[in-house]
Amino acid sequence: ALPGHLLRGLLPLLTVFHLERAEDAARRAGVSTQPIWRKLWDDVMKTRPPNSESITCWRKKFLETFFSNVLHGVLDVSSDWRLNDRHFSPLLHSSPHVSQLTLCNMLQGAVELTAEHNRKVLENLAGSLRILKFQHLLSCDQSIRRSLVLLLHRLIHHGCVSQVSMCSWPVPDTVLLVLILSMSAGFWRSGNALAYHGSPCGLCREEDKAQSQESAQEGAERGCNAEREGSGGENQKGSPEEAEARMNSVLSGPRSPPLRNSACDETSGDVLCDHTSIQGGSSPRSSSEQLSCHPVPRKTRRRLKPAMGRKRRCLRRSRGHYADPEDLYDFVFTVAREDNSRLLDKTRNTEGENTENWTSSSPGSPCTGYAGCRKRGGPAGIFSLKAAHRFRSVSTLELFSIPLTGETCRALSNLLSSWVSLENLVLSYNGLHANISCILSGLRALSRHPECRFRVLRVSDMFSHMPCMELVRCVLSALPQLHTLSVSFDLKNHLDSSRPEENPSCSEAEIPESCLEVLEIRFPREPLHTAFLLPVLKASKSLQQLSLDSATLPCPQELGLLLEVLKECTPNLKKLSFHDVNLAEHQKEVLLLLQDPGLQEITFSFCRLFESSTAEFLSEVINTVKRNSSLKSLKLPGNRLGNHRLVALADIFCEDSSSSLCQLDVSSNCIKPDGLLEFTKKLEGHIQQRGGQIPFTHLRLFQNWLDQDAETAQEALRRLKAVCSVVNDSWDSSQAFADYISVM
Repeated sequence: ALPGHLLRGLLPLLTVFHLERAEDAARRAGVSTQPIWRKLWDDVMKTRPPNSESITCWRKKFLETFFSNVLHGVLDVSSDWRLNDRHFSPLLHSSPHVSQLTLCNMLQGAVELTAEHNRKVLENLAGSLRILKFQHLLSCDQSIRRSLVLLLHRLIHHGCVSQVSMCSWPVPDTVLLVLILSMSAGFWRSGNALAYHGSPCGLCREEDKAQSQESAQEGAERGCNAEREGSGGENQKGSPEEAEARMNSVLSGPRSPPLRNSACDETSGDVLCDHTSIQGGSSPRSSSEQLSCHPVPRKTRRRLKPAMGRKRRCLRRSRGHYADPEDLYDFVFTVAREDNSRLLDKTRNTEGENTENWTSSSPGSPCTGYAGCRKRGGPAGIFSLKAAHRFRSVSTLELFSIPLTGETCRALSNLLSSWVSLENLVLSYNGLHANISCILSGLRALSRHPECRFRVLRVSDMFSHMPCMELVRCVLSALPQLHTLSVSFDLKNHLDSSRPEENPSCSEAEIPESCLEVLEIRFPREPLHTAFLLPVLKASKSLQQLSLDSATLPCPQELGLLLEVLKECTPNLKKLSFHDVNLAEHQKEVLLLLQDPGLQEITFSFCRLFESSTAEFLSEVINTVKRNSSLKSLKLPGNRLGNHRLVALADIFCEDSSSSLCQLDVSSNCIKPDGLLEFTKKLEGHIQQRGGQIPFTHLRLFQNWLDQDAETAQEALRRLKAVCSVVNDSWDSSQAFADYISVM
């Protein structure tokens, strides 16, 4: 227990191992180790971390990045004396601090983490890791896939990973992709099949044992209750033999019964099962179900309860067959294809059922709804969930820049249909096109599940398969429980002739009342028709945030109509954002928005507000904001403010102002150092007049011309930081201008 001043001098002399052990002592002495960890970062990593201003714990940031760099072989621990300690095991001692991990390329990290000597490291990660990312993956052999299976099973099924993200995979390996998706959804074989260096998964054995005891106890209680009810003279249905059979069924049931949704109850199918393999069959479904804004009724089918009972017993008996970990292809695709082939042959021989559609659907899958889903499933499309066991699953799935084929979309749709733990789904630049309908089919089935938690959907792509507003209406019709919906497209699909202006009937679709709170739409330079947005806003009474990006206004009156609709239909709207929407000729509407008492945050990003404006308009903007006591954040990036307009904005905080503005964003506004300094001085004068009290707390200055006079810029920033929190960057304006000229 050293005094604080001695400890403060000793800490910089410690290795990472001893610095970690001294953390508690430093905390008790009131000594912060953050500067030491920050210096370690600068000396060892030699890079500036992204969003460094938001890092609250440099100890965690360093150790987490250190773990990743050592795992991937890009950091030599002998390069710095503070890392080169014989007591220090790099992966073992840093693993408890790792909450996010990225695996790349040939998945060498997965092989290393599942090695016998890293068993304790994997156990630490199972308790600390929350986000697992895959980036730039390549095809890998069967042994690497075995390591990946073990890693996913430990970190997801028996761990704490809640988010799986995959990005930058231009030519995905279908087998590997479906493996990650299925295990993220909690599907895989029995725990006994997942061997750790020849030994079955101990956690699965413990859960099996506990579940068997619970099932036996529940069965015994039911038997006692039934006996008491029978002795009480109540009418009993079924014979004692049937009661015994029900008891045996309980005792031999699976550890975690499959989660079902309403789509499951509409399917039935024969179960072909023996004691040498597990086979999952898909139920035939009608191909007439089309995804649209209105759900299409399905033909109900009688559930064959005896068949389901046989399936469960066969699953239980045959689990031990997969004692050795096998390739995903052998288990999921080959077995499922054999089973589907048998059922398909049987169907073909049955009169009147030759037109049934056999895709990758398993019980619960609704994906038979459009042309892209009517092809017969190949190896990647056939995914048997019947043959799989259900484990813990993640709540967030993100897929960035990964092309998804029709087969992969059908497999994903099947998983989504019963993925009840899923809360967030992000699909970005996947080339979905018409396959978006297949994904929505799975989500529609999921939304009917009583335990569904799905709340956030974000879809972005290069080309739009359908008009943005039509897609938004279809999504809200299928998923009324959504809280956040983001739809973003770069370009219109010119092959699609059904544009909203040519097909106005699409706006007549009734949308059920939704729980939507956040709506973000990025139009591919499409006209913003308020008439098409109106049904969405009417159904979204809880909407709090609306963002409209890259839309064109077809006529001068369109923005006024939109404001009227917003005022009428969205009483709870708090945040409104326009990005890349030309508002140069809509000054009246801009002023109406700035005086709206309900809005707390307004964004006009790259809207050319001051392109052709007069000094009078700027004065009206300032006076309007001064009188609005509800507006907390005003973001004006990319609106050609320049020096003189920035200086004028300081009057928002003058002595007679009633503004509550806390945040101001003036990024990308051609602001020079002398203008920033003048703004600072004027702001300081207003603060003095108001007795040192103003609500202003945050100023954003990204991508301005502050590099043209470094000394003046530093003085302005120094004085500003005494007033508020300033976020800026070291932007090279000359290089940016050269880049701009080069692409003109």
